[in-house]
Amino acid sequence: MKRVIATVLAVAAVLSGCSSDAGDEKPASQAEAGKLRVLAGSELADLKPVLEQAAQATGVRVEFTFSGTIEGSEVLASGKADGRYDAVWFSANRYPQAIPDAARRLGAQAKVMTSPVVLGLARSKATELGWVDKPVSWSDIAKAAADKRFSYGMTDPSASNSGFSALVGVASALAGTGSAISATEVGAVKPQLKGFFSAQAMSAGSSGWLSEAYQRRATGEDPGAKIDGLINYESVLLSLNAGGKLPEPLALIYPSDGVVTADYPLTALKDAPEHARADHKKLTEYLRTPAVQRDIMSRTHRRPAVPGVELDKDFGTRTLVELPFPATEQAFDALLMAYFDEIRRPSRTVYVLDVSGSMAGERIEKLRAALVGLTGASNDLVGRYRRFHGREEVTFLPFSGEPGQPITFSVPEVDQRAELDRIKQTAEDLDSGGGTAIYSSLERAYQHLGAQPDDGRFTSIVLMTDGENNSGTDLAGFQQAREKLPERLKGVPVFTVLFGEGNKDEMADVARRTGGKVFDARDTDLQHVFREIRGYQ
Repeated sequence: MKRVIATVLAVAAVLSGCSSDAGDEKPASQAEAGKLRVLAGSELADLKPVLEQAAQATGVRVEFTFSGTIEGSEVLASGKADGRYDAVWFSANRYPQAIPDAARRLGAQAKVMTSPVVLGLARSKATELGWVDKPVSWSDIAKAAADKRFSYGMTDPSASNSGFSALVGVASALAGTGSAISATEVGAVKPQLKGFFSAQAMSAGSSGWLSEAYQRRATGEDPGAKIDGLINYESVLLSLNAGGKLPEPLALIYPSDGVVTADYPLTALKDAPEHARADHKKLTEYLRTPAVQRDIMSRTHRRPAVPGVELDKDFGTRTLVELPFPATEQAFDALLMAYFDEIRRPSRTVYVLDVSGSMAGERIEKLRAALVGLTGASNDLVGRYRRFHGREEVTFLPFSGEPGQPITFSVPEVDQRAELDRIKQTAEDLDSGGGTAIYSSLERAYQHLGAQPDDGRFTSIVLMTDGENNSGTDLAGFQQAREKLPERLKGVPVFTVLFGEGNKDEMADVARRTGGKVFDARDTDLQHVFREIRGYQ
């Protein structure tokens, strides 16, 4: 049975204008010869210089619409990509190929570059563990993680392919069957996976933001506790080292029992116009020429996809073992649901929600719908993975002219529906009226978190407001109060959501000072933004 697709995606253009969402039914732009409309992973933005040169050399310019792999796979499977895009370009095609309705829409593909997902540790930590220039297995890594001998950051596996590849890689290696892990085999490796993920100290919705956050923490720019390393694409880790801003370089650990590698296949869609398929062929042939492969390697630190192109010295001489990848949606689903509901460290989030008078009408309705969507009310794949999960603690702190009373929910590991329904009912009961006490309410959120046990949860605050602060403490007062917080609270990030007439500069300042991120819902569906934030919690 086909899932209902309700995906709204952040869109950006790399080489030419593009402003529609990936899931919209209207075409992003008209098909025309010499233009390839591509639904792609956001990390490909770094190819802009290469693609500009390609446009001059081939006459084919690329128009990107960015999407996550799971979201993009849903757009394909639903048929909403038909007529809107000529090609897709994700870090890998493994996920869409596992969904029959998506797989049948994929046409000719050409691998353009590769990058394995590996562990990068600060060199001093890797030396302490005895892992420099020595064989290290995923079992070794999982045992050291369970013993709290190091900490790391990783992307949310439902939001970013690097996190998903890491989850698949470690699960497959720990299963030790030599074949792709199946849905029935996931249960056997849960204890080891729990130990492995107990060392995860930071989550993110994208590989790029994760690497930037690691750098900010390493240099002391962010208030969060320093972490020892990252699980990410080799290219991202090498780029961090090449940037020269880290206090010490990362040592890259390539597990001896195998890795999962992104191969970035630029894939034409079967229903693309004939001229688009010809443009796809022309462009991929150009991108796979040795000179361009070397240019891609130099600019992005990704490996050539074409045999015979010599690797730069930064890649070393080791031979990589490729782990088998699950071929069914059932296996993917079993892994992801186990990860969220049972394996990963649970989260604790305070949602500081503006319900002032300016939120009346359509705005409060959008807020209610966005929160209800996180209870699993949306029957699509993205909604399934971005909902509130087992063992999660969620607090709503509505505010108007003063902070409201925090309302806390604890989602059990099993039989979650009753608590999710309670969250749903509370969201639907939100009403608007009064002034806007943003910073007094933020202070109240930190006070609430300070009263909770220091039990190792991922802890964050989400601040959603549609206007200017006009009651209670101002921004300067909040910053002064925050400086007096205990260290564990100073590191709690605030993810701010711009909505309506929210003050962009102040929201950016709050996010920057707390190690959070700004999400802009002024021209994007609020439900999409709340889903996106889930990757960082």
